[in-house]
Amino acid sequence: MPDETDRKMMEILRILSEKEQVLGAKTIAEELKKKGYNLGERAVRYHMRILDEKGFTERMGYAGRKITADGHKELKKGLVYDQVDFIFSKFESMIYQTTLDPLTGHGKVVVNTSSILLEDQAMETLKEVFEKGLAVSSFVKIDEPLEDDISSQEILLKTVCGTTIDGLLLGAGIPVIPQYGGLVKVKDYIPQRFTELIAYKKTSMTPLEAFNAKEMTSVLDVATSGSGMIPANFRVIPAQSRSRAVELFQNLEKIGISGLLKMGKDGENVLGIPVEDNMVGIAITGGIAPLCAAKEAGFAVNIKLAENLLDLQEMNKITDVNNVIKSSGPETGHKVRFLLSKAWNLIQNVDFDPESQKGHLIANISYVDNYDLDDALEIINNVYKISPEYCTSRFFKVISHPDDKSKKGIATICSLSVDGILIKNGIMSVPKYGGILEIEKKGPRFVELTAYSGSSLDPHEIYISKDMTEVNESLKGIGRILASLKEIPYLARPQALDILKQIEDIGLSISKVGEPSELVYNAKVERYRVGIVTPGGLNPIAAIKEKGINIQPKAVETLLELRDMEEL
Repeated sequence: MPDETDRKMMEILRILSEKEQVLGAKTIAEELKKKGYNLGERAVRYHMRILDEKGFTERMGYAGRKITADGHKELKKGLVYDQVDFIFSKFESMIYQTTLDPLTGHGKVVVNTSSILLEDQAMETLKEVFEKGLAVSSFVKIDEPLEDDISSQEILLKTVCGTTIDGLLLGAGIPVIPQYGGLVKVKDYIPQRFTELIAYKKTSMTPLEAFNAKEMTSVLDVATSGSGMIPANFRVIPAQSRSRAVELFQNLEKIGISGLLKMGKDGENVLGIPVEDNMVGIAITGGIAPLCAAKEAGFAVNIKLAENLLDLQEMNKITDVNNVIKSSGPETGHKVRFLLSKAWNLIQNVDFDPESQKGHLIANISYVDNYDLDDALEIINNVYKISPEYCTSRFFKVISHPDDKSKKGIATICSLSVDGILIKNGIMSVPKYGGILEIEKKGPRFVELTAYSGSSLDPHEIYISKDMTEVNESLKGIGRILASLKEIPYLARPQALDILKQIEDIGLSISKVGEPSELVYNAKVERYRVGIVTPGGLNPIAAIKEKGINIQPKAVETLLELRDMEEL
């Protein structure tokens, strides 16, 4: 069971972070009560003394405490199982606090706060995207650098977040359920379909944060040529509310807020996302789209999503809008496939026998230019030589690219192979999360988790694209590696240990097998289940990318016969 004391201290850090001011025990106790923690001032002081000792808070005389830089880091990394739940609850709280009146334009909206270097060309790029209507709104607030810090030339740019739409729907008495953030393919200015998705309730990072790497979006291409990939989010409302929602969007457009990509009809798929009968799906452009464009153009941008609320009257139009996005036609029938659906079909075909060491395992295939192949293989060999426990296995295979002779594929064993082996032996193993495991002196812990069941991409591909790994640093003892969490029934633990020992003997790595219902490296396991942590099969690939070699990781790609692979 999660340590309740740790959860209370984490909530205290969240309160100090959200308020961004010095707070006393009385105020913190009142805020904790709103979150369901009935602590008196004395108990709050006790917990804060512990936070002081850890360096996460600092006492400011009799006024109270403030959060430190180390406290902000701990808040981001600590209790990752709680962070998965917190992300959605944070959006819910922002939705509830949205007060914008769609008729008058007065009231608070949810804003993203991003930092960007103040350059004329950067602002021109942003304006171009806002002008084309590739945002929720062209209203922004720019906070200039402080006079005593003018050398940085970094500004804070606050833009209207798509979560504002959810708040406005709720404010109109329409039940709204935010479901996904993802990427929408646009062709000739017409939204085609979502190509990638992450569920809000299934990740420790906000879904659109996962997809804002510059190689994932092509907002600039949409602005200039009408075709590309843009961030977007998706929610559903009851079908009975559709006419009221249409009226709401019409009123919002008059005050400069829209971003509507498509609103479906009763039970109609929306841009490739299935919608249940009696419900209506709504897709909205991501409020971060202009910032993604700036990142694509090479400008240094730090994007923070749904950070706070701001009165729309405090914001100004950055440019007039001439929306270029056209209405999409009938659905094509293409639906977004979640990773786990694809993975199950490979998992069930794993037929590897640990005793004979024959059979097929699931492989990742990552592509690299021919002239980088030798260097890439040398890096893989180095990772395995120093820390074999960070690799799913010592086996690899070089294969030809199906379409491009200038590239070669490097196949590595995927950690989902372990699920296949256990299932073949009668143990139901369920892949739960792909994550980032931080290697520290005090022991490893997960600091990011994304559910396989709520993502269309392998989470490890996302983490690599966002440069979130530190595999090469981990070889020195401290860093970040990719890892996966799977669950089995607690009664099957003894048999699983025997099987896992067999596969370890032939070079497949298992990081940890937990006890029933135990937190495993800070990741929550369901009751009456046992967690198993395995290193990510893409860790050697992440190490290659960290060295500056251009490599395209592809996880859960195919089945390979182990005896056809080479050993490091």
